[in-house]
Amino acid sequence: MKHMTRISQFSPFEVVEGDRGKGLVLLADHAGRELPEEYGSLGLPSAEFERHIAYDIGVEQVTRRLAALTGAPAVMARFSRLLIDPNRGEDDPTLIRQLYDGTVVPGNYPMKPEERARRIELFHQPYHDAVSAVIASVAEKTGAPPFVLSVHSFTPSMQGRSRPWHVGILWDSDPRAAAPLIEALAADESLIVGDNEPYDGALRGDTMFRHCIVNGIAHALVEIRQDLIADAAGAEAWARRLAPILEEINAMPDIHEVRMFGSRTGPIEEKAAW
Repeated sequence: MKHMTRISQFSPFEVVEGDRGKGLVLLADHAGRELPEEYGSLGLPSAEFERHIAYDIGVEQVTRRLAALTGAPAVMARFSRLLIDPNRGEDDPTLIRQLYDGTVVPGNYPMKPEERARRIELFHQPYHDAVSAVIASVAEKTGAPPFVLSVHSFTPSMQGRSRPWHVGILWDSDPRAAAPLIEALAADESLIVGDNEPYDGALRGDTMFRHCIVNGIAHALVEIRQDLIADAAGAEAWARRLAPILEEINAMPDIHEVRMFGSRTGPIEEKAAW
């Protein structure tokens, strides 16, 4: 785990600058694994911060390379998902986990309402404010909503079950980016491509719901198997695989239109994107 800093000096996010005129925004909710020093290690040994429970292995490197290759800006969360998960709604019971893949998190139990609210205010909300600001700045620059891609990674196995997919595309009800992304990846016969695998993309209150679904913005979430991007060579290879596909999708005319598709999680309250 990287050196910890005090909350007053801790930035919950990093914006990788890029050309707002590209019409593309990259997000990485689980790129970081840092903790402000006031939280210590949440009572966990350092080895736990090498695991997927602390962050999405390989995602920071893939996102940085995608930003460089496409020229697009990116927003990455710096704090560990063990502190608070930015890819969860504020009312989600897994927002702050007390038990994660067999590991008890002592620093998260008991969780007082005041501490929960404090973590939302200091970490969760600032990250989402940064995401909103970058999306708005791209829309202002181009005069149209951007295409948003969220980058994640998943473990080769979970709870004793093997996950055969090399990559998965998660989505809810808007197929504009997800369908061509799945099609382009599946054209490579060496890849096993998941459609809403290994997770379902319909998660109410998550990052895609909060910023894209309720605003009618075209989006997709890509999950890459962690063993494929755990080193620099793997991250580079996957960034180079994805970059031209993203650019092709980004050039599709309907990608930059506001379209409301709703959500499989239930009725939504539409919001103004900017």
